[in-house]
Amino acid sequence: MQSLKGHGRWIGSSLKIRDKVVLRSSRSGDIYGIWTMATRWGICSAGKISNDFTVALKTLPPEDHQVVAVAARKVEDAQTFAKKHGISRAYGSYEELARDPDIDVVYVGAIHPYHRSICLLLTNAKKNVLCEKPLAMNSKEVKEMLESAKRNDVFLMEAVWTRFFPASVEIRRLLAQGEVGEVKMVRSEFGVPVKHLPRSMQKELGGGAMLDIGIYCLQFICMVYNGEKPECIQATGVCMETGVDETVVVTMKFSKNRMAVFTCSSGVELPNDAIIVGTKGSIRIPANMWCPTALVVNGKESQYPVPDPSLPLNFLNSTGMRYEAEEVRQCLLKGLKESAVMSHEDSLLLAEVEDEIRKQVGVVYSQDCQ
Repeated sequence: MQSLKGHGRWIGSSLKIRDKVVLRSSRSGDIYGIWTMATRWGICSAGKISNDFTVALKTLPPEDHQVVAVAARKVEDAQTFAKKHGISRAYGSYEELARDPDIDVVYVGAIHPYHRSICLLLTNAKKNVLCEKPLAMNSKEVKEMLESAKRNDVFLMEAVWTRFFPASVEIRRLLAQGEVGEVKMVRSEFGVPVKHLPRSMQKELGGGAMLDIGIYCLQFICMVYNGEKPECIQATGVCMETGVDETVVVTMKFSKNRMAVFTCSSGVELPNDAIIVGTKGSIRIPANMWCPTALVVNGKESQYPVPDPSLPLNFLNSTGMRYEAEEVRQCLLKGLKESAVMSHEDSLLLAEVEDEIRKQVGVVYSQDCQ
Protein backbone atom coordinates (compact mmCIF):
# COMPACT_ATOMS: atom_id res chain seq x y z
CA MET A 1 0.00 0.00 0.00
CA GLN A 2 1.51 3.25 -1.09
CA SER A 3 1.60 6.64 0.58
CA LEU A 4 0.28 9.45 -1.58
CA LYS A 5 2.13 12.32 0.10
CA GLY A 6 3.26 14.68 -2.64
CA HIS A 7 0.66 13.56 -5.19
CA GLY A 8 -1.07 16.58 -6.63
CA ARG A 9 -4.38 15.06 -7.72
CA TRP A 10 -6.62 12.21 -6.65
CA ILE A 11 -8.64 10.31 -9.23
CA GLY A 12 -11.84 8.56 -8.32
CA SER A 13 -13.37 8.40 -4.84
CA SER A 14 -11.91 8.44 -1.35
CA LEU A 15 -13.16 7.01 1.92
CA LYS A 16 -11.79 7.93 5.34
CA ILE A 17 -11.37 4.94 7.65
CA ARG A 18 -10.03 5.80 11.12
CA ASP A 19 -6.92 7.84 10.33
CA LYS A 20 -6.45 6.61 6.76
CA VAL A 21 -7.97 7.68 3.49
CA VAL A 22 -8.52 4.83 1.05
CA LEU A 23 -8.39 5.95 -2.59
CA ARG A 24 -10.47 3.94 -5.02
CA SER A 25 -10.63 4.06 -8.81
CA SER A 26 -13.95 5.40 -10.12
CA ARG A 27 -13.82 2.98 -13.06
CA SER A 28 -12.60 -0.35 -11.75
CA GLY A 29 -13.26 0.15 -8.07
CA ASP A 30 -9.72 -1.02 -7.29
CA ILE A 31 -7.87 0.49 -4.35
CA TYR A 32 -4.79 2.21 -5.72
CA GLY A 33 -3.49 4.00 -2.68
CA ILE A 34 -3.82 4.74 0.99
CA TRP A 35 -3.04 8.15 2.42
CA THR A 36 -2.20 8.03 6.12
CA MET A 37 -3.48 10.97 8.12
CA ALA A 38 -1.56 12.62 10.94
CA THR A 39 -2.23 11.41 14.48
CA ARG A 40 -3.97 14.32 16.21
CA TRP A 41 -2.90 14.80 19.81
CA GLY A 42 -4.59 16.52 22.70
CA ILE A 43 -2.42 17.52 25.66
CA CYS A 44 -4.00 17.18 29.10
CA SER A 45 -2.31 19.41 31.72
CA ALA A 46 0.07 22.23 30.81
CA GLY A 47 2.93 21.41 33.18
CA LYS A 48 6.62 20.71 32.69
CA ILE A 49 6.35 17.15 31.41
CA SER A 50 3.61 18.12 28.94
CA ASN A 51 5.92 20.83 27.65
CA ASP A 52 8.67 18.30 27.03
CA PHE A 53 6.32 15.79 25.40
CA THR A 54 5.07 18.47 23.01
CA VAL A 55 8.65 19.45 22.16
CA ALA A 56 9.43 15.77 21.56
CA LEU A 57 6.51 15.49 19.12
CA LYS A 58 8.07 18.29 17.07
CA THR A 59 11.07 16.07 16.35
CA LEU A 60 8.71 13.78 14.41
CA PRO A 61 7.31 14.51 10.91
CA PRO A 62 4.37 16.96 11.07
CA GLU A 63 2.49 14.84 8.57
CA ASP A 64 2.56 12.04 11.18
CA HIS A 65 1.97 13.91 14.46
CA GLN A 66 0.04 17.11 15.19
CA VAL A 67 -0.98 18.71 18.48
CA VAL A 68 -4.43 20.22 17.99
CA ALA A 69 -5.50 21.12 21.53
CA VAL A 70 -4.30 21.58 25.10
CA ALA A 71 -6.30 21.67 28.34
CA ALA A 72 -5.45 22.85 31.84
CA ARG A 73 -7.44 23.54 35.00
CA LYS A 74 -6.98 27.26 34.32
CA VAL A 75 -7.69 28.48 30.80
CA GLU A 76 -4.90 31.08 31.15
CA ASP A 77 -2.35 28.28 31.60
CA ALA A 78 -3.70 26.47 28.56
CA GLN A 79 -3.58 29.65 26.49
CA THR A 80 0.03 30.36 27.49
CA PHE A 81 1.00 26.78 26.62
CA ALA A 82 -0.85 26.95 23.30
CA LYS A 83 0.85 30.20 22.33
CA LYS A 84 4.28 28.80 23.17
CA HIS A 85 3.79 25.65 21.11
CA GLY A 86 1.60 26.96 18.29
CA ILE A 87 -1.50 25.00 19.28
CA SER A 88 -4.82 26.25 17.88
CA ARG A 89 -7.17 25.29 20.75
CA ALA A 90 -6.83 25.97 24.48
CA TYR A 91 -9.36 24.64 26.98
CA GLY A 92 -9.89 25.55 30.61
CA SER A 93 -11.23 22.12 31.56
CA TYR A 94 -10.43 18.50 30.80
CA GLU A 95 -14.10 17.91 29.97
CA GLU A 96 -13.82 20.24 26.96
CA LEU A 97 -10.80 18.32 25.73
CA ALA A 98 -12.69 15.04 26.10
CA ARG A 99 -15.53 16.43 23.96
CA ASP A 100 -13.28 17.62 21.11
CA PRO A 101 -14.13 15.42 18.09
CA ASP A 102 -10.88 16.21 16.27
CA ILE A 103 -8.56 14.47 18.76
CA ASP A 104 -7.31 10.95 18.09
CA VAL A 105 -5.36 10.45 21.32
CA VAL A 106 -4.76 12.37 24.54
CA TYR A 107 -1.46 12.61 26.40
CA VAL A 108 -2.07 12.90 30.16
CA GLY A 109 0.74 14.79 31.88
CA ALA A 110 -0.97 15.54 35.21
CA ILE A 111 0.52 14.26 38.49
CA HIS A 112 -0.41 10.69 39.32
CA PRO A 113 -3.13 11.20 41.99
CA TYR A 114 -5.27 12.62 39.15
CA HIS A 115 -4.55 9.92 36.57
CA ARG A 116 -7.51 7.72 37.45
CA SER A 117 -10.17 10.43 37.25
CA ILE A 118 -8.75 12.01 34.09
CA CYS A 119 -8.29 8.71 32.27
CA LEU A 120 -11.79 7.53 33.17
CA LEU A 121 -13.16 10.83 31.86
CA LEU A 122 -11.29 10.35 28.59
CA THR A 123 -11.89 6.64 28.04
CA ASN A 124 -15.61 7.06 28.79
CA ALA A 125 -15.57 9.78 26.11
CA LYS A 126 -14.12 7.18 23.70
CA LYS A 127 -10.70 8.83 23.62
CA ASN A 128 -7.44 6.90 23.18
CA VAL A 129 -4.99 7.69 25.99
CA LEU A 130 -1.26 7.79 26.66
CA CYS A 131 -0.96 8.40 30.42
CA GLU A 132 2.20 9.30 32.29
CA LYS A 133 3.73 6.86 34.74
CA PRO A 134 2.76 5.60 37.20
CA LEU A 135 -0.53 4.76 35.56
CA ALA A 136 -2.30 5.10 38.91
CA MET A 137 -1.76 5.16 42.66
CA ASN A 138 -2.36 1.43 43.17
CA SER A 139 -3.39 -1.76 41.39
CA LYS A 140 -7.09 -1.27 42.22
CA GLU A 141 -7.10 2.00 40.27
CA VAL A 142 -5.10 0.46 37.43
CA LYS A 143 -7.63 -2.37 37.07
CA GLU A 144 -10.49 0.12 36.95
CA MET A 145 -8.74 2.15 34.23
CA LEU A 146 -7.88 -0.90 32.14
CA GLU A 147 -11.45 -2.19 32.41
CA SER A 148 -12.79 1.19 31.27
CA ALA A 149 -10.49 1.23 28.25
CA LYS A 150 -11.59 -2.27 27.26
CA ARG A 151 -15.27 -1.50 27.85
CA ASN A 152 -15.04 1.60 25.67
CA ASP A 153 -12.86 -0.13 23.06
CA VAL A 154 -10.09 2.49 23.18
CA PHE A 155 -6.30 2.41 23.32
CA LEU A 156 -4.59 2.96 26.68
CA MET A 157 -0.88 2.85 27.47
CA GLU A 158 1.22 3.80 30.47
CA ALA A 159 3.92 6.21 29.28
CA VAL A 160 6.95 4.25 30.41
CA TRP A 161 9.05 6.07 27.82
CA THR A 162 12.27 4.19 28.68
CA ARG A 163 11.05 1.02 26.98
CA PHE A 164 10.89 2.70 23.58
CA PHE A 165 14.36 4.23 23.45
CA PRO A 166 16.58 2.70 20.74
CA ALA A 167 18.93 1.53 23.50
CA SER A 168 16.07 -0.37 25.17
CA VAL A 169 15.04 -1.90 21.86
CA GLU A 170 18.63 -3.10 21.46
CA ILE A 171 18.65 -4.56 24.98
CA ARG A 172 15.59 -6.67 24.18
CA ARG A 173 17.18 -7.80 20.92
CA LEU A 174 20.41 -8.80 22.65
CA LEU A 175 18.56 -10.72 25.36
CA ALA A 176 16.37 -12.52 22.80
CA GLN A 177 19.49 -13.60 20.92
CA GLY A 178 21.19 -14.85 24.08
CA GLU A 179 24.07 -12.40 23.82
CA VAL A 180 24.84 -12.65 27.56
CA GLY A 181 23.58 -16.19 28.05
CA GLU A 182 21.06 -16.90 30.79
CA VAL A 183 20.39 -13.79 32.84
CA LYS A 184 21.12 -14.39 36.53
CA MET A 185 21.17 -10.92 38.06
CA VAL A 186 19.75 -7.47 37.31
CA ARG A 187 20.68 -4.38 39.31
CA SER A 188 19.38 -0.84 38.91
CA GLU A 189 19.66 2.46 40.79
CA PHE A 190 17.90 5.81 40.51
CA GLY A 191 18.44 8.53 43.05
CA VAL A 192 18.14 12.30 42.74
CA PRO A 193 17.80 14.92 45.52
CA VAL A 194 14.30 16.29 44.87
CA LYS A 195 12.93 16.76 48.38
CA HIS A 196 12.67 20.48 47.69
CA LEU A 197 9.78 19.73 45.31
CA PRO A 198 6.35 19.60 47.01
CA ARG A 199 5.15 16.77 44.76
CA SER A 200 8.02 14.60 46.06
CA MET A 201 7.29 15.27 49.73
CA GLN A 202 3.54 15.59 50.09
CA LYS A 203 1.42 12.46 50.34
CA GLU A 204 -1.66 14.09 48.79
CA LEU A 205 0.44 14.89 45.68
CA GLY A 206 1.57 11.28 45.34
CA GLY A 207 4.97 11.97 46.90
CA GLY A 208 7.57 9.31 47.53
CA ALA A 209 10.52 7.84 45.69
CA MET A 210 8.96 4.51 44.67
CA LEU A 211 6.10 5.73 42.50
CA ASP A 212 8.00 8.69 41.07
CA ILE A 213 11.44 7.29 40.22
CA GLY A 214 11.64 3.75 41.59
CA ILE A 215 9.18 2.70 38.92
CA TYR A 216 11.95 3.12 36.34
CA CYS A 217 14.14 0.59 38.11
CA LEU A 218 11.23 -1.82 38.57
CA GLN A 219 10.01 -1.59 34.98
CA PHE A 220 13.56 -2.25 33.76
CA ILE A 221 13.79 -5.44 35.81
CA CYS A 222 10.32 -6.55 34.67
CA MET A 223 11.33 -5.90 31.04
CA VAL A 224 14.49 -7.98 31.36
CA TYR A 225 12.54 -10.85 32.93
CA ASN A 226 9.79 -10.66 30.27
CA GLY A 227 6.99 -9.57 32.57
CA GLU A 228 7.40 -12.49 34.95
CA LYS A 229 6.01 -11.96 38.43
CA PRO A 230 8.69 -12.29 41.13
CA GLU A 231 8.42 -15.24 43.49
CA CYS A 232 9.65 -13.20 46.44
CA ILE A 233 9.85 -9.47 47.19
CA GLN A 234 11.79 -8.05 50.13
CA ALA A 235 11.70 -4.29 50.60
CA THR A 236 13.03 -1.95 53.24
CA GLY A 237 13.11 1.81 53.30
CA VAL A 238 13.26 5.12 55.08
CA CYS A 239 10.15 7.28 55.25
CA MET A 240 9.95 11.04 55.72
CA GLU A 241 7.87 12.83 58.34
CA THR A 242 5.18 13.34 55.68
CA GLY A 243 4.65 9.58 55.51
CA VAL A 244 6.14 8.99 52.06
CA ASP A 245 9.26 7.00 51.22
CA GLU A 246 12.59 8.77 50.75
CA THR A 247 14.85 5.78 50.05
CA VAL A 248 13.85 2.21 49.24
CA VAL A 249 15.96 -0.90 48.62
CA VAL A 250 14.22 -3.91 47.03
CA THR A 251 15.44 -7.46 46.45
CA MET A 252 13.44 -9.79 44.24
CA LYS A 253 13.78 -13.47 43.44
CA PHE A 254 12.45 -14.90 40.19
CA SER A 255 12.09 -18.47 38.95
CA LYS A 256 15.22 -20.52 38.23
CA ASN A 257 17.10 -18.74 41.03
CA ARG A 258 17.34 -15.46 39.11
CA MET A 259 17.71 -12.32 41.19
CA ALA A 260 17.22 -8.57 40.95
CA VAL A 261 17.89 -5.64 43.25
CA PHE A 262 17.18 -1.93 42.95
CA THR A 263 17.57 1.21 45.02
CA CYS A 264 15.63 4.44 44.60
CA SER A 265 15.97 7.67 46.54
CA SER A 266 14.59 11.19 46.49
CA GLY A 267 17.22 12.32 48.99
CA VAL A 268 20.60 11.53 47.42
CA GLU A 269 22.30 11.27 44.04
CA LEU A 270 22.99 7.65 43.10
CA PRO A 271 25.07 6.29 40.18
CA ASN A 272 21.78 5.95 38.25
CA ASP A 273 23.01 3.07 36.14
CA ALA A 274 21.88 -0.50 35.60
CA ILE A 275 23.45 -3.82 34.70
CA ILE A 276 22.23 -7.16 33.39
CA VAL A 277 24.55 -10.07 34.19
CA GLY A 278 24.28 -13.41 32.46
CA THR A 279 26.23 -16.63 32.19
CA LYS A 280 28.08 -15.35 29.08
CA GLY A 281 28.53 -11.65 29.75
CA SER A 282 26.82 -8.42 30.74
CA ILE A 283 24.94 -5.40 29.45
CA ARG A 284 25.56 -2.18 31.36
CA ILE A 285 23.42 0.92 30.99
CA PRO A 286 25.45 3.95 32.12
CA ALA A 287 23.80 6.95 33.73
CA ASN A 288 21.10 7.80 33.15
CA MET A 289 19.32 4.46 32.96
CA TRP A 290 15.78 5.87 32.74
CA CYS A 291 16.57 7.71 29.47
CA PRO A 292 19.45 5.63 28.07
CA THR A 293 21.65 6.87 25.24
CA ALA A 294 24.51 4.37 25.61
CA LEU A 295 25.07 0.66 26.21
CA VAL A 296 28.17 -1.28 27.21
CA VAL A 297 27.83 -4.85 25.96
CA ASN A 298 30.58 -7.18 27.13
CA GLY A 299 32.89 -4.18 27.48
CA LYS A 300 32.08 -2.59 24.12
CA GLU A 301 30.23 0.74 24.24
CA SER A 302 27.67 1.96 21.69
CA GLN A 303 25.88 5.32 21.54
CA TYR A 304 22.17 5.93 20.87
CA PRO A 305 21.71 9.73 20.92
CA VAL A 306 18.30 11.43 20.95
CA PRO A 307 17.42 14.44 18.73
CA ASP A 308 18.10 17.99 19.83
CA PRO A 309 15.04 19.96 21.01
CA SER A 310 13.63 23.01 19.25
CA LEU A 311 12.64 24.56 22.60
CA PRO A 312 14.15 24.33 26.11
CA LEU A 313 13.38 21.15 28.05
CA ASN A 314 12.66 20.63 31.73
CA PHE A 315 14.02 17.10 31.98
CA LEU A 316 17.02 15.21 30.65
CA ASN A 317 16.77 13.66 27.16
CA SER A 318 13.06 14.47 26.95
CA THR A 319 13.02 14.38 23.15
CA GLY A 320 13.23 10.62 23.74
CA MET A 321 9.48 10.73 24.39
CA ARG A 322 9.17 10.78 20.62
CA TYR A 323 9.63 7.01 20.60
CA GLU A 324 6.63 6.25 22.81
CA ALA A 325 4.56 8.72 20.76
CA GLU A 326 5.45 6.89 17.56
CA GLU A 327 4.59 3.57 19.22
CA VAL A 328 1.13 4.97 19.99
CA ARG A 329 0.69 6.06 16.37
CA GLN A 330 1.69 2.66 15.02
CA CYS A 331 -0.68 0.89 17.42
CA LEU A 332 -3.57 3.16 16.38
CA LEU A 333 -2.83 2.59 12.69
CA LYS A 334 -3.06 -1.15 13.31
CA GLY A 335 -6.26 -0.83 15.33
CA LEU A 336 -4.59 -2.12 18.50
CA LYS A 337 -5.91 -1.26 21.97
CA GLU A 338 -2.62 -1.80 23.78
CA SER A 339 1.10 -1.96 23.04
CA ALA A 340 2.97 -5.25 23.14
CA VAL A 341 6.02 -3.39 24.48
CA MET A 342 4.14 -1.80 27.40
CA SER A 343 0.99 -3.86 27.69
CA HIS A 344 -1.93 -3.66 30.09
CA GLU A 345 -0.54 -6.76 31.80
CA ASP A 346 2.81 -4.99 32.21
CA SER A 347 1.13 -2.00 33.87
CA LEU A 348 -0.83 -4.22 36.23
CA LEU A 349 2.33 -6.11 37.21
CA LEU A 350 4.12 -2.86 38.01
CA ALA A 351 1.22 -1.66 40.15
CA GLU A 352 0.93 -4.95 42.05
CA VAL A 353 4.64 -5.06 42.85
CA GLU A 354 4.59 -1.37 43.82
CA ASP A 355 1.69 -2.10 46.18
CA GLU A 356 3.66 -4.86 47.88
CA ILE A 357 6.79 -2.71 48.20
CA ARG A 358 4.84 0.18 49.73
CA LYS A 359 3.10 -2.24 52.11
CA GLN A 360 6.44 -3.53 53.39
CA VAL A 361 7.94 -0.05 53.68
CA GLY A 362 4.82 1.38 55.34
CA VAL A 363 3.58 3.93 52.81
CA VAL A 364 -0.22 4.26 52.62
CA TYR A 365 -2.03 6.77 50.41
CA SER A 366 -5.63 7.87 50.82
CA GLN A 367 -6.42 6.01 47.60
CA ASP A 368 -5.44 2.73 49.32
CA CYS A 369 -8.22 3.21 51.88
CA GLN A 370 -11.05 3.87 49.44
